[in-house]
Amino acid sequence: MEFKNEIGLIQRRMAASIAGTSRRLEILNALNIQSGQHVLDIGCGGGHLLEDIAKAVGPEGKAYGLDTSEDQLKQARKRCSSYKNVLTIKGYANQIGLQNNSCDSICSVQTFEYINDVDDSIKELTRLLKPSSIFVNISILWDYYKFFGADEVLNKTIHDTFKAHCFHQMLPTSLEGKLKKFGFKNIKHKPLPMFITNRDDNSPAKFAEEVIGQFAIQQGISETKVNEWKRQLKLAEDEGRFAYTNLPILTYAFIN
Repeated sequence: MEFKNEIGLIQRRMAASIAGTSRRLEILNALNIQSGQHVLDIGCGGGHLLEDIAKAVGPEGKAYGLDTSEDQLKQARKRCSSYKNVLTIKGYANQIGLQNNSCDSICSVQTFEYINDVDDSIKELTRLLKPSSIFVNISILWDYYKFFGADEVLNKTIHDTFKAHCFHQMLPTSLEGKLKKFGFKNIKHKPLPMFITNRDDNSPAKFAEEVIGQFAIQQGISETKVNEWKRQLKLAEDEGRFAYTNLPILTYAFIN
């Protein structure tokens, strides 16, 4: 699923929400960036994390942002326009136009589950990372990404449709083995669970609802059915029986 146009806008709004801010803090804490370092953000989207990286590496460092969407890169360049140490790259994670051993660390948020051949992209990480450097990734356990409150059959229809949106629904369960295969060591995982019971305009649940609803329509579910699903979620919220759950997993590992 490519984040462009309206879905890209929703993604950027989600990144600016409390959930997005919390995940960026977790990433930055794991990276432990030092002034002057070169750091790559794979799947940089609208540039929220890229901007934080640019601040952390300082004027002597470099913040690289990679994305496949020109729309998202345009937004990232706009967000980071006051930083001369930012370079955006349009391309794919398995073939990045940077030199060998050019990165002190690499991070990615909700990108690798959308890559068909994850191994090929991990191999590219080993080319780019300096010895003893860190890779930090957040991917979602999509089996735990759920809305509660709508009619069970309708809710299942919407959720089952969304399973087509990425290649790897449960990537964190196999990521450790993939990283080990390419020489990564000291692999750790940290769950970042979300349990949300409101749908206000700054709620990650509201943004997620919009994304899953639009994707369902793209997959052939009628707009009438999607709107009925949303109506039922709103009613459940009003009656105090709505919930949205999400289980991102932060994984970090060091290359030899």
